[in-house]
Amino acid sequence: MHKEMGKSLIIVESPAKARTINKILGKEFMVKASVGHIKDLPENRLGVDIERNFAPQYVIIKGKEKVIKELKALSRKADRIYLAPDPDREGEAIAWHIAEEVGDGKEIHRLLIHEVTPRGIREALKNPRGLQESLYRAQQARRILDRLVGYKLSPLLWQKVKRGLSAGRVQSVALRLICEREKEIRDFVPQEYWSITAELLHPSSPSPFEARLTKIKDKKAEIPDEERARAIISSLRGEKFIVERVQRKERRRNPPPPFITSTLQQEASRRLRFSVKKTMTIAQQLYEGVELGELGRVGLITYMRTDSVRIAPEAIEGVRRTIARLFGEEYLPATPNRFKSRKGAQEAHEAIRPASFDLSPERVKSYLSRDQFLLYKLIWDRFLACQMKEALIDQTTVEIKAGEYLFTATGRLLKFPGFLIVYEEKEEDEEEGTLPPMKKGDELELIELVPKQHFTQPSPRYTESSLVKELEEKGIGRPSTYATIITTLLERGYVELKDRKFHPTSLGLLVSELLVENFPAIMDVGFTARMEEKLDEIEAERVSWTEVLQEFYRSFSQDLQKAEKEMREVRRERIPTEIRCELCGSPMEIRWGKYGEFLSCSAFPQCKNAKMFVRDEEGRIRIVKETTDERCPKCGSPMVIKEGKFGRFLACERYPECDGTKPLGTGVKCPVEGCGGEIVERRTKKGQTFYGCSRYPECNFVLWQRPVPRPCPQCGSPYLIETKRRGEVFLVCPEKDCGYEEKG
Repeated sequence: MHKEMGKSLIIVESPAKARTINKILGKEFMVKASVGHIKDLPENRLGVDIERNFAPQYVIIKGKEKVIKELKALSRKADRIYLAPDPDREGEAIAWHIAEEVGDGKEIHRLLIHEVTPRGIREALKNPRGLQESLYRAQQARRILDRLVGYKLSPLLWQKVKRGLSAGRVQSVALRLICEREKEIRDFVPQEYWSITAELLHPSSPSPFEARLTKIKDKKAEIPDEERARAIISSLRGEKFIVERVQRKERRRNPPPPFITSTLQQEASRRLRFSVKKTMTIAQQLYEGVELGELGRVGLITYMRTDSVRIAPEAIEGVRRTIARLFGEEYLPATPNRFKSRKGAQEAHEAIRPASFDLSPERVKSYLSRDQFLLYKLIWDRFLACQMKEALIDQTTVEIKAGEYLFTATGRLLKFPGFLIVYEEKEEDEEEGTLPPMKKGDELELIELVPKQHFTQPSPRYTESSLVKELEEKGIGRPSTYATIITTLLERGYVELKDRKFHPTSLGLLVSELLVENFPAIMDVGFTARMEEKLDEIEAERVSWTEVLQEFYRSFSQDLQKAEKEMREVRRERIPTEIRCELCGSPMEIRWGKYGEFLSCSAFPQCKNAKMFVRDEEGRIRIVKETTDERCPKCGSPMVIKEGKFGRFLACERYPECDGTKPLGTGVKCPVEGCGGEIVERRTKKGQTFYGCSRYPECNFVLWQRPVPRPCPQCGSPYLIETKRRGEVFLVCPEKDCGYEEKG
């Protein structure tokens, strides 16, 4: 015990970060993790005293009592206490709450560790500061704003729609963007147009090239239909194709700036197909440190939550030496490339970059997982590219006259690759290839005229990458919150990802519509962006955090009172459709239940026929029939999955002519020796799903988690079971001594 006297205590938020710092600093320091926040607003009540200037009522997070007790004990032994959670608002809040619990009259020092490397930690220890109240208050204001909206709006949605729904200050605006894009797509009316391409041959070249019709009588070529296209082709048959003008110019393509949080999320989504959440998780691992064999645990990148493209002078020196060594002096610009951060960026942070230029992706590849390597290489390549010379492209544009028609051909030749040698960027409108040498007056041979039909397209649905870009451009949320926004929308069932594009569900469309109707300020994109600016002003000490909350709550409470009286009760609505009940012939109605929209017979409760449905791309209703390979035991017809009082089951598709049914099997044989039954899906009287043997009551084997017909690769168990943790699905072995698990 006495050996620890005189040591300095460093408290970080992450165990991985603690291990890395511990290895770097050695025995003179005690490094411990708080494992994230230790305090938060209570789960089961508002936790904000609105009457007392929005005073937050923080409580110790369940399970953190032991952590706090250990940190208090260590702080009493330490001669100096350093708080080193992440260098942002969230980290400042963690540090503030730790200080309240473990300070005990001792001086507290705040460390800002921008890179978890020996140099980065030494730099932080040389320049400790006190806790910054304005940073903490900005985070606190955001937390209270989100709590007020969530705790006031969610019960209203429970009352008007169904229980279990939620609304959020920023997530609801993101949902609105997705829903409005969906409505644009559904309402879009395609317009037909045509293009004409000429395949031409120059006498000096064996290979033909293409030119596109761009002008007719010196006006932009507009071809509305096939009839007009055919008429143009007919009039071109006898025309000579003469080169009218040849324009050659050198075009420069400048290297991209280094990554900030949002651009890293976008590029990782586009290039690596990583979700935003996955990108931030892996980036956190690279920042906090990875075991690199004899080198020990090393942080590979600088802090990944930043909106600044600032680069430290020593990093510029390091990357310039690396570029010269790897590619030669000809790829190095005379002076370092400079980039301008967007307005309002926090220049205290650097851009995302490699922490050491001695640790190339290839050198550390064997120590990294596949995903860690791919993301690290993306960051490495982008940072090298940002300090390399621009690419030089020879661009040739040829205008070709054919009577009253003008065709244009474009060719590009890469003269000097510059940064493209390490970080390839292809422009959307870029056409590869070169043109044959031509000069004004050359006559070209027409090989073929090709008409092509096109239709105008609506704006595409958002991908994770394009949604992040839109949120950033509109000032909604902050890059550090994008992953949480997207995850929440998916987990609440408001949106679905299909082919990597966001599709709002009927529930999402309804919730967005109701909130826009009744809370126009909260759902206004501009209002949300201005609120982010107010939070920045709190941090800059230009406005009080209580003033911001008071101003917000005045209008919000008025909208809330009005909505409680006027918001329509969707749960009571019955929307008639043209679909007829196959049991009694009455019209079917759209109603809302526990699991969202469904079709119900208008003769309910006399007729209890109900069906699930979906809407197609045009918004038309399609009844959901989950077909199976099973055959009806009575008539041999195919069976479909239906929902009943005691859960899902198999029913003959010819119902009501045939009433054959079967329990819904899982494909897993009952593990009870000698039983021979199958595990089927069932439901208790209270509606809880479970899985039991099909030979019940002879066999009473039961599982509460869905079994999956896959043998365990570790111990050979004939099946795995599905479990959920923090919104993610895992497949785990049912044998307690095995411990095998994998992501589902």
